[in-house]
Amino acid sequence: MTVRAGDELPPLRVPITRTLIVSGAIASRDYQDVHHDAEAAKEKGSPDIFMNILTTNGLVGRYITDHFGPRARLQKVAIRLGAPNYPGDEMVLTGQVTAVTDGTAEVSVTGRNAIGNHVMGKVTVRLSPDFPQGETGFRQSEANSPQSEADSPQSEAGSPQSETDSPRGARGEAR
Repeated sequence: MTVRAGDELPPLRVPITRTLIVSGAIASRDYQDVHHDAEAAKEKGSPDIFMNILTTNGLVGRYITDHFGPRARLQKVAIRLGAPNYPGDEMVLTGQVTAVTDGTAEVSVTGRNAIGNHVMGKVTVRLSPDFPQGETGFRQSEANSPQSEADSPQSEAGSPQSETDSPRGARGEAR
């Protein structure tokens, strides 16, 4: 697969179910009642329970890694929420590659539901060395060397960090 600025990612349709909303909130330890108790959500002015930002963040990450493959690494996910995701709706994620440099791609992502844009943002992803060398900017030495845990942009807990949050730069150099 060749990656170029302007490439459109295929859409991902995500049915928004009560189970997805509640399980996403529980998995991310977000026990706010508006994510699992419809009556409490209504008392607080919402027509129903709604998805939390951490579930949305996970779905955006899945969308990117499903497209670029299991060896791609999220470096930065910067999203902003808009219209809530309520049960019974569907969110359609779309994306466009906006830049490809030095083995990374920047992707503009939008998730839309029946109300409007639920999520908008940018994701920076380190591409797998399996992509053609000329398109990603990988040097042969980078493509053939395994990435050690110390070079990974993942935190100790395994959550994605941006390059600026990491004690190491994009290629693992100590700062």
